Amino acid sequence: MPHGLEPNVRVEELLVRVADGDQDAFTGIYDALSGTVMGLACRVLRDPAQAEEVTQDVMIEVWRTAGRYDRERGTAKAWVLTLAHRRAVDRVRAAQAGAEREQRSGVLDPERAFDEVAETVQDRDEQRRLYRCLASLDRRQRVPLMLAYYQGLTYLEVADALSAPEGTVKSRMRAGLRRLRDCLEAGS
Repeated sequence: MPHGLEPNVRVEELLVRVADGDQDAFTGIYDALSGTVMGLACRVLRDPAQAEEVTQDVMIEVWRTAGRYDRERGTAKAWVLTLAHRRAVDRVRAAQAGAEREQRSGVLDPERAFDEVAETVQDRDEQRRLYRCLASLDRRQRVPLMLAYYQGLTYLEVADALSAPEGTVKSRMRAGLRRLRDCLEAGS
């Protein structure tokens, strides 16, 4: 530190130089304030790992936004500590909001956790059964059902696609659905 300068004056001068892109001045700011920023972040967050992250974020913000510092509104140190406090409080609020969302989710969906592997196996088994049952249908019943359910076509659109009367398509689809339901219920 140059002789005769108060620590706050030195930090303010360094901050002005940082605003001009002076990396050495930033090193001086970092050395002078990172410990204080870390202490403040630790007090707010009560978690040293998160406090380190906040300290790094704040120091990067100081590098990027040093030009926003206004001597008329307070000391450089106060400006940096204000950035640190805001960042730490934001981190606490984000954590609280996340915890509240999880709690609300648990209240709204009291279902117990499900076994994803078992559910996937069950879904695949049902899908195989459905395909087997579809394959067992007569082509005149299977094709209209597949057009309706897999392509999203209406009775009329299926009839147009197959060049068949709408009433005939409806009858075939109803008969196919009955056979499909019987096959699925039988578990074959």
